[in-house]
Amino acid sequence: MLDTLIIGGSTAGLSCALVLGSGLSKPFAKDRTVGIITHQKTSHLQNALLNNVLGLSAGTLGKDILTKGKEQLAQLYPEVRQIENEKVIEIHRQVDAFLVTTNKSSHIAKHIVIAVGYTNLTTIKGLEQYIEPHPRAIIEKERIWLKNENHLIENGLYVAGTLAGWRSQFSIAAGSGAQVATDILTLWNNGKHTKVHDKI
Repeated sequence: MLDTLIIGGSTAGLSCALVLGSGLSKPFAKDRTVGIITHQKTSHLQNALLNNVLGLSAGTLGKDILTKGKEQLAQLYPEVRQIENEKVIEIHRQVDAFLVTTNKSSHIAKHIVIAVGYTNLTTIKGLEQYIEPHPRAIIEKERIWLKNENHLIENGLYVAGTLAGWRSQFSIAAGSGAQVATDILTLWNNGKHTKVHDKI
């Protein structure tokens, strides 16, 4: 059983995984396990050109961020399990965990972070009751969100990025994923507000 499973390998999902990975060395995170299903085919980064992102050179391609993000996660935090070539079909709540069924396997985790896109093509069974029209998107585009309060849908179930109701902007999605990660770190740390900073 994983402690936390992130679903989605784009901006919000990878940001969440990087922050959680950086916290795994802390005493309060002993024996915690994190995985990420790195499905990227439907990511809006596939055709993005990033000119207005702090710290990124103008002309950076979103598809390169997708590749480099997984490489960065593997190099810095190899203990975060990257699950490749699987697409989530259903999420089912059990007594004290979630069963995640994919097209190839199944996984059990205490906490789930859903970080997939906000199109109405999202077809993960078990989430239907939370789906509503996106509050910050043009109605004609039929975008959706998973109704939540500060990224928390219900106990143990989080959402990050555009599907959490945020606008489709790289920096916003990255920050949303990082916020969810710090919420989980705080949970691991018995409610003590927690963040992870690297220093020179």
